[in-house]
Amino acid sequence: MNRTMLAGRMNFATRTFGVKEVPLPEPGPGEVRVRVRAAGVCLSDVHLIEGLLRPMLLRGDEVTLGHEVAGEVDAPGEGVTGIGPGARVVVGAGKRVDDVVWTMGVDYDGGWAEYVVAPAEVLLPIPDSLPFEQAAIIPDAVSTPWGAVEWTGRIRAGESVGVWGIGGLGAHGVQLLRFAGAAPIVAVDPVEAARERALEFGADLALDPADPDFDARIAAATKGAGLDAAIDFAGVAPVRSQALKALRTGGRLVLVGISGGPLTVENDGPFQYTRKQILGHYGSEPRHVADLVRMVELGRLDFSRSVSGTLPLTEAAEAVEALTSKKGNPVRLVLIP
Repeated sequence: MNRTMLAGRMNFATRTFGVKEVPLPEPGPGEVRVRVRAAGVCLSDVHLIEGLLRPMLLRGDEVTLGHEVAGEVDAPGEGVTGIGPGARVVVGAGKRVDDVVWTMGVDYDGGWAEYVVAPAEVLLPIPDSLPFEQAAIIPDAVSTPWGAVEWTGRIRAGESVGVWGIGGLGAHGVQLLRFAGAAPIVAVDPVEAARERALEFGADLALDPADPDFDARIAAATKGAGLDAAIDFAGVAPVRSQALKALRTGGRLVLVGISGGPLTVENDGPFQYTRKQILGHYGSEPRHVADLVRMVELGRLDFSRSVSGTLPLTEAAEAVEALTSKKGNPVRLVLIP
């Protein structure tokens, strides 16, 4: 077997990214080497390359990107039982080290590579009916909005919810809100194609944030009450101000998008008087990934529309550029080693 492989590496000292040959990783005790069959390209990867995000726990200056991964077990490490070569799996996006969760593709090597090593406990078997490309995006692209809806946002059936930013996370947010019974669902995005996609994914109403009748249309959709909840997938300060204003008394704003800047409330008096809430959200729990895989297997959810295109691993930089420029308005692009 070749003892080297290709990997998409980000060097934080030189601020450079490239696909290059690196040593094949060996699984340690309790670990498994997985042959990567598909790896999603996330806006977080773009933020790492651009410098908006930096690893907090990475040992060294360089890491293989990629935290949305599916593939086949290649080599179990010492002490691993119950899962053998060839098993189809999705790889959880984090691992626990001394009671601290490290993020794959950020704090340790991820799946923009031909192979990835991960703890056996973060691997989740997937059915033959679930394509690798769709399975790969469940950790993060789907599980992060599901965690925001089900866990942080505590969205209940019948609640009115606004979704700001209909990219990869936001589109799934709309789909999952529909699944959870939110009503009405109001999608907000300045891009017409994104608004059209939101309607296809289950939104009841899609608005341009610059619409001069924006406030009136929110009022009409909620019978004058305002939104029960809003989810910010965009990570932009004006979005947060608009979303807070659209909330009803006691409404909650869930922050998923990362701005990299300060979080401000324009006027604390009305904010406190109306008892509105701002809730931070990041990632998901392992149970969210397991729940989503099970719901796909049982036919409750379908992510066949979610993969906008696939590219070979060697074209990772082109995939990043396409996502950055929103070329083709993708939901998710997936790398195939």
